[in-house]
Amino acid sequence: MPAHTRRDFCRIGAGSIGFAHLSTTALAAAYPAASRPTAAFTPLRVGDIKPAGWLQRQLRIQADGMSGHLFEFWPDVGPNSGWLGGSGESWERGPYYLDGLLPLAWQLDDERLKAKVTQFVDWTLTHQASSGMIGPASNDDWWPRMVMVKVLAQYLDVTGDPRVVPVLTRYFHYQLQTMPARPLRDWGKYRWQDEALIVLQLYSRTGDLKLLELAALLRQQGFDWTASFAPFRYTEPTTRAVIDTTQEGGNSPAGMQTHGVNNGQALKTAAVQFLETGALSEHANYVHQLGMLDRYHGQPNGMFSCDEHLAGLDPSHGTELCTVVETLFSMETALATFGDAAIADRIEKIAFNALPGTFTDDMWAHQYDQQANQAQSSLNSKPWTTNGPESNLYGLEPHFGCCTANYHQGWPKLTAHLWMRTADDGLAATLYAPCTLNTTVRRTPVRIDVQTDYPFRESIHIAVNPGSTVAFPLLLRVPAWATTATVTINGKSTAGQPQPGSFFTIDRSWNAGDIIDLHFPMTPQMQHGFHESVSLTRGPLVFSLDPGESWVKLRSRGLTADWQVFPQRPWNYALDPQTAPQVVEHTVGPKPFAADNPPVLLLVSGRPLTAWRTEDGVAAPVPVGPQHSTEPAEMLTFIPYGAAKLRITSFPTLAQSAATA
Repeated sequence: MPAHTRRDFCRIGAGSIGFAHLSTTALAAAYPAASRPTAAFTPLRVGDIKPAGWLQRQLRIQADGMSGHLFEFWPDVGPNSGWLGGSGESWERGPYYLDGLLPLAWQLDDERLKAKVTQFVDWTLTHQASSGMIGPASNDDWWPRMVMVKVLAQYLDVTGDPRVVPVLTRYFHYQLQTMPARPLRDWGKYRWQDEALIVLQLYSRTGDLKLLELAALLRQQGFDWTASFAPFRYTEPTTRAVIDTTQEGGNSPAGMQTHGVNNGQALKTAAVQFLETGALSEHANYVHQLGMLDRYHGQPNGMFSCDEHLAGLDPSHGTELCTVVETLFSMETALATFGDAAIADRIEKIAFNALPGTFTDDMWAHQYDQQANQAQSSLNSKPWTTNGPESNLYGLEPHFGCCTANYHQGWPKLTAHLWMRTADDGLAATLYAPCTLNTTVRRTPVRIDVQTDYPFRESIHIAVNPGSTVAFPLLLRVPAWATTATVTINGKSTAGQPQPGSFFTIDRSWNAGDIIDLHFPMTPQMQHGFHESVSLTRGPLVFSLDPGESWVKLRSRGLTADWQVFPQRPWNYALDPQTAPQVVEHTVGPKPFAADNPPVLLLVSGRPLTAWRTEDGVAAPVPVGPQHSTEPAEMLTFIPYGAAKLRITSFPTLAQSAATA
């Protein structure tokens, strides 16, 4: 193992979750400017950013729904959990649950949920083996502990509990000593980067050189995702023959490499490797990896298909919920590391579409697989590449319960990454949603209030209130689609024109009562995709045709139930590409993503396409356009993708003769 210098220590950023209070500012104070970390941003501490407005309502819906009550009726995270010392489920589900429940509890200041999180964390902190091992003794798998160390890092952030650093240090030392004889396998081998991130964060806090050795060992024993994408081999939908469920972990190597969640978590690999090595090529590696997933498996909701393995471009194929939330966290990590505004644009597209689109409005039921073209949710054998007939039901644990345990991190971690600290001790507005930030900048307390109905509206109002006058740079992300964005401070235009797809910097002395107003004009667009289809977007929102919903209970499941959903109206249309969509806005209601009160609508002309039908309850592949139709033209109403629980998102276009007939 090569020797590591102090420059190695300083090159590693504070990372994406946990230990965030050890920011670039603290490191810069200890070391000369030339040795500062090269990560673009440092996330703030969990809980520094509190949701407001529609986002606060959305997190409250989550807490009042399954997230806040799962431990009451689902045994896998109940009182007999192995992560509470019981004889119940002792693998990934307890840590998965805590990874999202913890930030949710502290962002909402929900004492009941805080107490539940603390109960789990206390057991892990007080039951460490003399060897240094943590977790239930019934298994020694490295993988579930990779999730639990993320939980412990966040717990240190919100509580400052002095037990966390010694427990993590002993565990990581134990791992370094043990892994040569007991190396990573199956899931841990493909998800090593999640633990390496926490190891590097702890190193940035303690300077313990053994942690750098462990980070290198994790990378060496883990799967080489960079090499696997150069060139990328998995350009077709995965078949059951490829995954070979008889092998250890239920997948062949090819099955592991095409597994959707593995790929979602792997999108943070380049960022983690950059934090370890400082290699400038890692940003290009991230862009290439995402580009290959988009090119061969991309979906109009910002995700890639995986039901549950990579499934191609057809929008009738699904995307696993675990993959959605893990992809979001990977991209949040990449955004913090590389500071690339395009990453933030993609985060918003996924978070404001694919994330809410896979839940019921009250978040008491979810899908395992969602589809961009989802004509019905029922017990169908199609179109899944490797999954079973319950895959797109709404319920407690459709198809498999991993998503039941894991989905909770989606909204809370998005909230935690709305603002970040810059390398020169400023602040960056990286993602937009209503919130309140309380932090310290250059030894001065600063409160920032963001009032907005974005992404449903075009304007964002930011109030900056430092405790006393303080100068620092404030960066504002300008989305790539906002081609005529404007920024004003206290009612006056700023010097310089905000450039789409970049960060606009305001470096000035800030006083209490300073107001920034952003305006991002949202022009509806038709984006092209599979079979020359088109999808409608406006700003970060994707829009879908809602065919209505008839909910049929399949079975009761404790406090919730499993549901099939059937359409009430036709969904098979071709759209007129010559007519501009009309925008209709309504008040953002108590449930921001609800089909019965959508905050914004698009009205689009189209004609029925009777030859496009369902096959075993699944929308057939989009017919290659342009298509002819002699049916009468209709004005179709499109609602936000996340509000439509049944939806058609990708459509053929009408041939010019049909559109003008």
